Amino acid sequence: MKTLILGLSLLILSGCTNKFLELYPKTTLNEGNFYQTEVEYILLANGTYVPMRDYEKTFHWVLAELISDNASFQNNTRTGEASRGVIDQFILTSDNVAYSNFWNLSYNGVTRCNKLLSELERPNVNWSKLSYKDRCAGEAYFMRALYYLNLVRQFGGVPLVLTPIGSQEAVNVKRGTEDEIYASIISDLKQAATRFANARDVEETGRANEQAALALLGKVYLTRKSYAEAETTLKSVITAGKYSLQPNYADLFNPASKDYKETIFAVQYSENSVDLSSRFLFWFAPHTSAGAVTKRPNINIIGAGWNQPTQDLINAFEPGDKRKDVSIGFWTGVDWDSQTRAIPYCAKYKPPVSAPDDRCSDNLPVLRYSDVLLMYAETLNELGRTSEALPFVQQVRTRAGLTNPLTGLDKTALQTLIAKERQVEFCFENQRWYDLKRTGKAVEVMNAHGLREKAQKTFLYPEAYTVTPNKLVAPVPNIEVLVNKIAQNPGY
Repeated sequence: MKTLILGLSLLILSGCTNKFLELYPKTTLNEGNFYQTEVEYILLANGTYVPMRDYEKTFHWVLAELISDNASFQNNTRTGEASRGVIDQFILTSDNVAYSNFWNLSYNGVTRCNKLLSELERPNVNWSKLSYKDRCAGEAYFMRALYYLNLVRQFGGVPLVLTPIGSQEAVNVKRGTEDEIYASIISDLKQAATRFANARDVEETGRANEQAALALLGKVYLTRKSYAEAETTLKSVITAGKYSLQPNYADLFNPASKDYKETIFAVQYSENSVDLSSRFLFWFAPHTSAGAVTKRPNINIIGAGWNQPTQDLINAFEPGDKRKDVSIGFWTGVDWDSQTRAIPYCAKYKPPVSAPDDRCSDNLPVLRYSDVLLMYAETLNELGRTSEALPFVQQVRTRAGLTNPLTGLDKTALQTLIAKERQVEFCFENQRWYDLKRTGKAVEVMNAHGLREKAQKTFLYPEAYTVTPNKLVAPVPNIEVLVNKIAQNPGY
């Protein structure tokens, strides 16, 4: 668990500007420094976002979207098969670098959050407004909760570290239970919401805020099947009236005019530098399409072809659903097997707005208002209040152009509809795998999906898509098992 201590030496500082994106720090502050100014604490808060920015653009989509029935990959024997393609096929091993990198970046983020919280109570800090102190604390609690939520959803129980620790202490920390991790996440999100409520006067777009903490808390309660708590929490986000649906679904994914009306929290990217940028389209375009999809023919995309929409996802869209053309594009050209066909690709993420290379500024949505509406509907349905739930699903469908009234649905039928709505509404936003797991459908859905994939794609491994219950949690990285004596998950 080397990053529990590694992160302590990676806390960072850079020049301060008025733009949150440009406040991501990259240089180091010495661990012996004492933080005494408001600017230094804001920079420490900015640093809590950095590891998530890095893992979302490189690893998380492999572990949360590619692995699901939404996505596969365009065969390409020259790139990525060893670490990404095997995860898509459920050939999961503890030496896969995708898992170790995700683990390390996650604990780097946790370390940064712990550092900030431990430093915030220093005396004699000159705060221009105490609400900035509350905002920094809220960000640390929120981000720590989000790091641990993704860790526990991937690996099950993981080491729970809530204070800065040294190297010897880090080696001695073993796995907590899932219940312990979720209890900590819930506590952190409640504290985040409280601190953010005291910092409403210093809210900034791009940063986490009170509604983000409550929306994520509602998602955690729903995941834990704590429906009464989920209802109260999600309803508070709806009644607050701070967010609403964009009339046009496509406007959610315009990097030239980023959405803050419906998007409650997103991982922020910018074309201003390589470190700040995303490059999703350069991973997801067909690798045989050269610059036809990316609009940058000067960039070699031989390593692309990932997160390719599956036929299962394509079929999940109803006729007339406006989300389909926004989410899935088709490029007609030569495929991996030298045949010409219409090749689907993820179209939510766009070419660079102005950068001459592969630096993109597409944000990665984490929480959207439509997510709150569908989670709230799901909660009401699970509480036996199906008729009350229908209008919230209808709002999402109406925006998508599906205006036929929802009537006559019982609880089971609405469960099925909400699952389908979530699949198409949030495709390529790293939600599908977690939805399949929390609803108990993952093994059934993925085995059936695997049979269809193997029938269509002769290049898949013979052992692909043997989906057993133990594979619902990822293998703990082997370095953590060997060096830090972390217990491995069963079956690996």
